Amino acid sequence: MTSTPMIINALGQLDNPNAPRSAEAAAQLNQSSDQLTIDARTLADARASGLTAVNITLGYTMGELPPYEHTLHEIEVWDGIVRDHAADLLKVRTVADLHRAREERRVGVIYGFQNAVAVGEDVGRVATFAELGVRVVQLTYNQANHLGDGSMAPANRGLSEFGRSVVEALNAHDLMVDLSHSGERTCLEAAALSRTPVSINHTGCRALADLPRNKTDEELRLVASRGGFVGIYFMPFLSLSGHATAADVVEHIDHAVNVCGEDHVGIGTDGPVTSIDDLDAYRADLAEHVALRAAAGVGAAGERADTLPFVLDLRGVDQFRELIRLLERRGYRSERIEKILGRNFLDYADRVWAKTA
Repeated sequence: MTSTPMIINALGQLDNPNAPRSAEAAAQLNQSSDQLTIDARTLADARASGLTAVNITLGYTMGELPPYEHTLHEIEVWDGIVRDHAADLLKVRTVADLHRAREERRVGVIYGFQNAVAVGEDVGRVATFAELGVRVVQLTYNQANHLGDGSMAPANRGLSEFGRSVVEALNAHDLMVDLSHSGERTCLEAAALSRTPVSINHTGCRALADLPRNKTDEELRLVASRGGFVGIYFMPFLSLSGHATAADVVEHIDHAVNVCGEDHVGIGTDGPVTSIDDLDAYRADLAEHVALRAAAGVGAAGERADTLPFVLDLRGVDQFRELIRLLERRGYRSERIEKILGRNFLDYADRVWAKTA
């Protein structure tokens, strides 16, 4: 491949994890956007990687913070971050903004949730979030909430009646319904209910690694058959060993392509572009962080004290170029690689988001 394609990370981070504030926050359960470090290195690395746009997580995901109020605050924080770095960042509301980010050599920032708890009992809040620029709403995190069961909820109960009304509201306001982290029944029911295509922005394939955070072929096939999108992550859950490699990422992408078709698969790394420099120090803190997540009931099967939440040989500013190289070695042609790196997410967004905002 002679030129870098449009690269859209369906779920990732903008942060310098080596900065003291970010490193300290990552060791705690509740990391908020106030504690992120979007500094010169963060921006330089993102641009050097070829990244066109990234869906970042803001708002309430877990912990003791008041979900709705915290989420409104996080949106305000990110509006400030984008405004303060207007030469490098662009808030994405429409597909046109994704093209504009590429043309202007800025990084598009897509506002997304990883838990819809902030909706509370008021489905009208979906309209508020849409007006404020949120474009992706994941229904659940690992645990159950009042919309449905997450991947670690043992009952696998599916969507609640209120969850159904939220899906309908997300459809009405042209927001992506993200089924990452959801339980199997929640995923299948939401995909069948939704009037517009849904997504699983960051996952793996359970047929290759039988862990709850990965999706069954039935889930993958249904989402794709209805015009949706599946993003493969760079996470330890791609291998039962907990030590996933770049080769595992390629295997899961290839399996997803075989199940979903090449027009419905992309990437959602679930990590930053900037690498952690001191891995020894990070490993020393990791056990405490995993224990905190487990104690709070938000951990996932496959998380252990020695499982790094990234793929060691597919990180840093060269991660996307390395993935391109590995896919080429696998025999993927340029057109298919371009779809996986960003074109499929772009086309999916075109099927869901409003043309103007």
